Amino acid sequence: MVMSGPGAVSAWLLMTVGENRQHGGNAGYDDQADVYYTWDSTVPNHARIKVGDPIAVWDKERLLGLSVIEEIVRETKEKLLFKCPYCGKAGIKQRVVKSPRFKCYKCSEEFETPHALTATVVEYRSRHDAAWTSLDGLLPGDALRQLCDAPRSQLSMRQLRWDDFREAVTLRGADRAVDRVAHRAPGFFVPQGHHLETVRVRRGQRQFREHLLAAQGEVCAFTGDTPPRVLEAGHLYSYAELGEHHEHGGLLLRRDIHRLFDDGWLAVDPGTLRVDVSDSLEAYPQYATLHDQTLRTCLRDPQVEWLAHHWAEHRAS
Repeated sequence: MVMSGPGAVSAWLLMTVGENRQHGGNAGYDDQADVYYTWDSTVPNHARIKVGDPIAVWDKERLLGLSVIEEIVRETKEKLLFKCPYCGKAGIKQRVVKSPRFKCYKCSEEFETPHALTATVVEYRSRHDAAWTSLDGLLPGDALRQLCDAPRSQLSMRQLRWDDFREAVTLRGADRAVDRVAHRAPGFFVPQGHHLETVRVRRGQRQFREHLLAAQGEVCAFTGDTPPRVLEAGHLYSYAELGEHHEHGGLLLRRDIHRLFDDGWLAVDPGTLRVDVSDSLEAYPQYATLHDQTLRTCLRDPQVEWLAHHWAEHRAS
C-alpha cells in the first residue's frame, strides 16, 4: 500500500547504522542510505513521516546525504523482538567487548540472553533516491543533533529544524542539494525574486522510470551499459514547473550523471547531439572523457527539443 496523506510538511533526521549498532531490542533494519529507509510501528514517530517530507540521513557520526521522501510502502509482518528479562523493556544495548553481552539501560541489569518474542508490526519502507545528494561528512554528528527539535533525543527518527539545517548546509556550499529537495517537497516554498513559487513532489516517478527502462534498456544515455539499480529517470525539463511526466521527456542516467546534468555541468549540444562537459569537470578524467562523445541511446524529436531548452539555460551565455 502506498501512502501520500495530507498534513503539514516536516523535516527529519534519520539514523542508519548498518553493523555499527548498539540497540538490542530487534534484529535491525534493511536500509540503503541513498535509496530507501526502513522502519516499523515499534519506532517512535513511525506514522508521522510522510511523502514530501525532506530528510537528512546520518550514521550517528556524520551526515551522509539529503533527499525528500518520494514514496512510502507499508506491509504487516511478524517480527522478532528482544526485551530485558528483568523489567520487560526493549531498551537494551548489545555490547561488543564487555560480558555479559547485554545491558538494560532502563533497569541497569546485565544479562547474556534477552527474552525473545514475536510481534505483529507494520513495516514501512520509503524511497528517496530521485532527489538524493551525497553530503558525506559535511556536518558532524554533534552539529546535526543541535539542529533537531530535541537535541538530546536518542530516537532514530528525529524532527529536524529545517530552516536551521538548510542554513547550515548552505553555508558549506550545499545550496544545490537544498534546492533539489525544495523542488520536490510540497508545502515548502522557494523564493523567486519577489514572489513565492509552490514546488511539487514527483508522483508517478517509479512508473516513469519503468517506462524509460522498457524503451531505452539498461543504458545510461551518457556512459553506456549500467546496472539498473543505479539508473535514474532524468527529466529533460523542470518537473517542478510542469508537474507531469512527458512520454519522451526523459533519459535514463547514472545517478552521478543525473546530478551533473541537472546542475548543467553536463549538457548536450542540440546542433551536433554531442556531450559538452563544463570546465568545472575537466580535472575529473571519468567525466572529461565524455566531452564531444555521442549519446549512447537513440533520441526522439521531443527529447532533442527538451535538450535544446536545457542547452539554452546552461550554455547560451
